Parts: sequence; C-alpha cells; structure tokens
Amino acid sequence: MQGSRLELTRSQILGFRRSAGALDRRLAPGARSLRRAAWAGLQDSMPRAALLSIHARVEETNPSTLEDPALVQLWGPRFSVFVVAARDRGVFSLGLLPERGNGRRRAEELAARVQSYSRGAQVTSGEVGRALGIHPGSIRYAAPTGTVLIRWDGARRPAVWTVPAPAVDPGDARLELARRYLHVYGPTTPEAFARWAGLGPKDGVAAFRALGRSLTPVSTPIGDAWILGRDEPALRAGPGPAAPARLLPSGDAYWLLQGADRELLVPDPGRRGELWTPRVWPGALLVDGEIAGTWRRADAAMTIRPWRPLSPAERDAVAAEAASLPLPGLQGRIVVRWDT
Repeated sequence: MQGSRLELTRSQILGFRRSAGALDRRLAPGARSLRRAAWAGLQDSMPRAALLSIHARVEETNPSTLEDPALVQLWGPRFSVFVVAARDRGVFSLGLLPERGNGRRRAEELAARVQSYSRGAQVTSGEVGRALGIHPGSIRYAAPTGTVLIRWDGARRPAVWTVPAPAVDPGDARLELARRYLHVYGPTTPEAFARWAGLGPKDGVAAFRALGRSLTPVSTPIGDAWILGRDEPALRAGPGPAAPARLLPSGDAYWLLQGADRELLVPDPGRRGELWTPRVWPGALLVDGEIAGTWRRADAAMTIRPWRPLSPAERDAVAAEAASLPLPGLQGRIVVRWDT
C-alpha cells in the first residue's frame, strides 16, 4: 500500500461512482445485471427501497423483481436489511462474522438455536422470539453465520428461515466485502469501510492492509484515500454522459455515506441537512449526474422538492422516472407534485 498518490477531482469521483453503480445507463434484464446492481448490497430498511434501487439500474424491473431467485434478503452490514445476489450470500454474512470473542460466540449459538426451532421452515421472527424467549429483533445477530435468511416487506415482522452455511472462508469473505465497497464507494478509507460494514476500526485497517498491492493511493478533495488498482483506468478516463434523471430511494448505495463523503456529494451544508435528516431520510433526486433535490411518496402522490430550477426537459425526465416506478399494489398512476 505504498506509492505516490493519484490526484482525483470531484467530477472524476462522482462519475466513477455513477458508472460503477450502473446509474448512467441501465443494465439489460437478467441475473447478471441484478448481481451487478447489488454488488455492494442494496439496503432495504425502508419498504421497497431495494426494488427502487434496482429500478434505477436495471431495465424492465417490475414489482416482482425482488422475488427473482438470483436475489436473497438478509441482515447485512450494520445488521440492516439488505438485498444481495444469492451467490454472494457469504460475502455479506460471513464477511461480517467476528474472528473470535463474544460476538462470534453469540452469532453461532443464536444461529444454532434458530435452526433447532425452525428446522429450515419459514417462520415469523415473532414466533421464533417467543419460542426462544428472546426479543424478535435480536435474531439478526445470528445473520453473520450465513445461515439465516429473511423476507420483509415493511408491513410486519420478517419471515425467517435457515439455510446451510456458505462454502466460503470468513476471512476471504471479509476481503471480498472490502473490495466490493472500494469499487462502489471508492475512493475511500479503512475507517469508512468499517463504519459502513458495522465493524471495528481495526477490522477496516486490517482488511485494507491484507488487500495490499491491489490498492492504489489517491488524493481527493476531501483527503487521502484508496481505490482498487484495477479501477484506476476508469477513474482517469473521467465521467461519461449522465442519465437525465434517477429517483434514488432512501439509503440507496450512491448516497449511503457518512462524514466528509457527504460533503463531496452535496457541497452545500444546508442541502445536506435536507437529504440526511435526523429522522427518516427522503429519496434523492439525481438530475444529469448531480443530486438536485429530494422526494417523498405517499401511495400514488409523489412530492419532489428540487434544489434549483429545472428546465421543462428535466421536469419531463423526472416525471417519466416517477411514472415508471415498479411499485406493487399502487392505486392509480403516480402524480408528481413539485414543491418549489
């Protein structure tokens, strides 16, 4: 992890992140595209957030896309609800398993108890909690074993079931998780990776150190950071054409950021306060490659608050995105209200 630092501009960084996140041009339908869309996982803590994140990245996303066998739902980074590719289940579970100590022991013992009760059947977390004499929310602490999957739509407690542990070494899974984070959120730091994953700071440093020569040091407008060496050509090339508009849900990977990374994405501190609120986050309005406002939805009524005047063409692009959202059970067409 030695060497001179490549200097990167804000435009290069954001253009790379949009490209890595498939936000400039939607991917063709299919399992391969779903996997790429979920390369660093898709947070699903708000109902249907992962579905809308996929819609922003993959063509022909529909209300049943989350039921695709190429995807699974689990408690992932920070024990939040995530949708990931089924073949990457081990990365987002065992990659978070503590190497030793009380955290690992708790995860393994709790997973064994859940398995003993459910025996692979799909049951509610409430039922499991009552049977085991624990709070249903604590079942999530078994997730890093890779043996617990869930199905949650935001309306009730999640359904829970157990599966065989992934055939991957936890150490290898941790390094792959760091690589995924570097590719989607890079340039970045070990500390930022640790916060995102819910690991200790030393774990983040250890993962980056283990990646060694595969990392390249860079300088950014907010400080020194690291990228995957294989991503350097794309960063040097600079941004390509941005999509006219995208409606990114609460917690979308493009803006699931902390600290100075938020300053890079949204330079205006007042606007940052409107996006990363103390309570429930809104959605982010992406116009021509820049965060240009927020949005919220109540059934078929969507309120969009732009941060600058939008041209008629930009408004049409945003309205077209809103009309195409694949929301299940929607009564009528989405009606956009502009809050200016």
